[in-house]
Amino acid sequence: MAAFGLRTRLILAFLLVAAVSAGTTAALTYREARNAVLATAQDTAVASFREQVQPLSTELPVERTSLQEVLRDIARKGKPHPWVVFAEYGSLRVSSGTQPTSTVITPELRRTALHNPHGSFQRVVKDGVPYLTIGMPAVFKVGVNGVIPTGLVLFAVMRMSGEEANIEALVTAARDGALPGLAVALIPALLAARSVLRPVRELRKAAGSMGSGRLDTRIQVRGSDELADLARTFNESAAELERSVHELRQAETRARRFASDVSHELRTPLAGMLAVTEVLDEDAARLDPDTARAVRLISAETGKLAVLVEDLMEISRFDSRAAELNTDEVDAAETIRKTLEHRHWTDQVRTELPDGIRIRLDPRRFDVVIANLVGNALRHGGAPVTVRLRTETRADGVAVLVTEVADSGPGIRYDVLPHIFDRFYKADAARTRSAGSGLGLAITQENVHLHGGTVRAANGPGGVGAVFTVEIPLTTAEATA
Repeated sequence: MAAFGLRTRLILAFLLVAAVSAGTTAALTYREARNAVLATAQDTAVASFREQVQPLSTELPVERTSLQEVLRDIARKGKPHPWVVFAEYGSLRVSSGTQPTSTVITPELRRTALHNPHGSFQRVVKDGVPYLTIGMPAVFKVGVNGVIPTGLVLFAVMRMSGEEANIEALVTAARDGALPGLAVALIPALLAARSVLRPVRELRKAAGSMGSGRLDTRIQVRGSDELADLARTFNESAAELERSVHELRQAETRARRFASDVSHELRTPLAGMLAVTEVLDEDAARLDPDTARAVRLISAETGKLAVLVEDLMEISRFDSRAAELNTDEVDAAETIRKTLEHRHWTDQVRTELPDGIRIRLDPRRFDVVIANLVGNALRHGGAPVTVRLRTETRADGVAVLVTEVADSGPGIRYDVLPHIFDRFYKADAARTRSAGSGLGLAITQENVHLHGGTVRAANGPGGVGAVFTVEIPLTTAEATA
């Protein structure tokens, strides 16, 4: 499985969503819980401090000793935690205790508390310790709702370590619960990935099965979601493809049978026509010129038709996979020389044929390969034509017999090279009535493939001349024994 395959990506995405959801929920919960904890402590402290300060507005002594006793009494009644209470009156500074010091009280709180009869509060952190500081002025009541500031301001300072500890406990609980939560989320992630990937695996398996030729492969459709729609679409496409391929195979079979039947039926009348044209050729010299030309034309065209019929019969055998190899161990150089001698090409072809190269092949089919390549070079290339023979070892370690047929003609156009072995393909439209049937190179390729070899066409150095190279695995009698 790939490191970041679809299954891995689905699980990671599921876990990412779970982590983001858990983190977002934890953050929002933490914020609300923190605000609630702090607000509760803050409201309790402010309300309690206000209740104790307001009754003192008209009875408050201004002497240091009495004022300190009042501050200590207020500090003892502090809620929800003990307070340290400070009083400021002009230059007078009085405290109910020693810790913390009045430096915790900020100038901003002093300003707002002095002018706000309802008091003010502020949360501060001093030396890493959180505090709640409350400022409340002492006032004289005038009438029902009127007040007059006395100039005396009381400040309560309360440590909030307990609230911060509770908040830290919330953070720790959220952090400690994240990993188990993700571990628990992994189980539905695996189940979800499995349910999503099962149809994908079935689709991949079915596609591979169809690629190997089993066109009747289908996928079981489950449910009514998008994956089920994909499975139904695949099945419909597979059924249509199977039907189309079946029709194409039937058409191909009919075409092969038609070519084979036509070729077979033409052989008998062509044999009679060839016998008649041979007799007419012998008597052509005694006929008047016009009749002689007609007789020779009929004889030539009959010969071309006979060659075409034989080529079609051969192609039909390849298409129906009826072609077989009748191998024998031969001397490759001697086999090529016999091919050239039987066709009287010895004087027209130069050879580089080292003796002693033994190979197991079908002599008749190898003869067809050499004859087609050399004949093609003589008809369409330029003299001289050269046939070279050698052995070499390919990059995959296989020893092969290499046969090259090269001519000195104008070469093969680059737009023609990809189609040079196609059936009935002729590079020059003007040669549609040439002696060739357009099947010679196709038959050559089929014969080479039947031997397990390859044939390729290219141009010579500088684009001069065409070079056909045949490679056949070098299997000797000893190697196959």
